[in-house]
Amino acid sequence: MSDLDFEKLLARNTEHLSKLHDIVQQTLMEEESLVNKLLHPEKETLTFSENLSDRIARFGGSWKFIILFCTTMIGWIIFNIVSPFKIDSYPFTFLNLLLSCVAALQAPIIMMSQNRQSEKDRLKTDNDYMINLKAELEIRSLHQKINIMMQDQSKTILESQSMQVQHMNEISEKAFKINKRQTEVIEELIIKVNLLSVKS
Repeated sequence: MSDLDFEKLLARNTEHLSKLHDIVQQTLMEEESLVNKLLHPEKETLTFSENLSDRIARFGGSWKFIILFCTTMIGWIIFNIVSPFKIDSYPFTFLNLLLSCVAALQAPIIMMSQNRQSEKDRLKTDNDYMINLKAELEIRSLHQKINIMMQDQSKTILESQSMQVQHMNEISEKAFKINKRQTEVIEELIIKVNLLSVKS
């Protein structure tokens, strides 16, 4: 195997490794940009009514609202029982009207906020599906690229093995010729020694 052939094999292996490095580097860069988009999503712009409905739903579903509501209701009841200036005497008809109005207004506002939240969840689910699909396509692409590289590498290995076999055959032929020549020289020496011994 000559130095030139060996250098060609090294160059091919280096080329395979650089291709694999480029593929991995490109995949990592795409993955990093995707992760950045997921970690820092674009801020959504809300209309005034959407923002208001979100705030009311957030406040209406908190302990602060429950404590404030219960305190106000108990205070209203105690005030109307104890005070001589009763605004709403027992059975608290005005309080029932206020509670019905609050429930009637609060329910659609919370539903509006929940509808927006379900739309956001649907978009997030679609986004997750697209990410999974992209990951699957990337994995398939990487498999194809690696298969192509493995085929190229197998071809290179087979070529190097055939060159090694050829080189070994040349060495064995030279060794056989040298052995044959040595055998001939030894036979000639034996004949000369026999002739000398016969003469003497």
